[in-house]
Amino acid sequence: MNLIGNIIWIVFGGWLIALEYVVGGIALCLTVIGIPFGIQCFKLAILGFAPFGQHIEAGRSLDGCIALPLNIIWLLFGGFWIMLTHFIFGFLFCITIIGIPFGVQHFKLANLALMPFGRSIS
Repeated sequence: MNLIGNIIWIVFGGWLIALEYVVGGIALCLTVIGIPFGIQCFKLAILGFAPFGQHIEAGRSLDGCIALPLNIIWLLFGGFWIMLTHFIFGFLFCITIIGIPFGVQHFKLANLALMPFGRSIS
C-alpha cells in the first residue's frame, strides 16, 4: 500500500513539494550560515517526495545541544509558515474520506517542518 500511496502522491503534486524543498535547500547551502538549514530542507524533500512508509523519530540525530537554537531560528524565519501550509493542506485533504491518507501525510510534513533539527526520518 505504501508504494501505491507514494505513486499517487508523486503524480498529484509530491514531486512539486520535493522540488520546492530541494531548490530552497540549494539556495540555503550557497552560504556557509545556511548550510544546516539547507540540509533540513533536503530532509523535508525526502519526506515530501515519498511520505508513505516513512516515520519521523525525535532524538535520533547527532545535533546535540545545537538543535534548540537552530530550531528557534528555523521557526522564526519560515518554519511556522511551512508548518501552517502543510496543516491547511492536511485539513483540506481530510474533508473527504479518500483524501484522509494524504491529509495524514501533510500532518506528518507539518510536524517535521515546525522543528526539523534533532529529528530523523526512518
